[in-house]
Amino acid sequence: MKKRFIFVAVLLFVVLAIDQSLKIWIKLNMSLGESFNLFGDATWAKIYFTENLGMAFGIEFGNGWGKLILSLFRIIAVSGIGYMIYSLIKKQASYIILCSITLIFAGAFGNIIDSAVYGLVFSESTGIRVAQFMPDNGGYADFLYGRVVDMFYFPMIDTTFPEWLPIWGGKPFRFFQAIFNVADASIFTGVSIILLFHKHFFATDWETGKPKVEATNTTEINA
Repeated sequence: MKKRFIFVAVLLFVVLAIDQSLKIWIKLNMSLGESFNLFGDATWAKIYFTENLGMAFGIEFGNGWGKLILSLFRIIAVSGIGYMIYSLIKKQASYIILCSITLIFAGAFGNIIDSAVYGLVFSESTGIRVAQFMPDNGGYADFLYGRVVDMFYFPMIDTTFPEWLPIWGGKPFRFFQAIFNVADASIFTGVSIILLFHKHFFATDWETGKPKVEATNTTEINA
């Protein structure tokens, strides 16, 4: 149990440290909409500073009450995931399961920090002004109304659909258009692990954290 707890704690700390360090650096050094190439002259990989009110990969969920509901939902969901991780550690669940759930938890928690705290401790980022930490006039938003910082942008394909194509003909097409952060990537990685190792997940008894095959064999032996 101790080894699994340390594994989860270290993984959680690493993801949050990278996520928050990068976001804070972006806030204090870049104006909104500013960008630079990650690899020399390669324009397909950029750091592009933007903020959003909503969910992962820049998806928005309204503002005002919508923003508050989303923030509260995140807190409730993360609390549930945190309790699940605690239960899985006690049940000696496999490291694959712990890794995937912890990555999802870390990503969700990282974005909650933005929503809960950034509006209180930073001034507003604009296209001409870099944010300040702990400004004299206070932050740009109330508790839970802060905006999530996004920065990774990979427009690998920037073209136009051919004219003969129905509906989309002649319209611009860009892939990958979403702008995301380390927390989003952590959630995506956690979900991807679940999908890649779904047989392992479905073969696990979630009440004991052990493979169902072992439980079946034990029953047969006892019989």
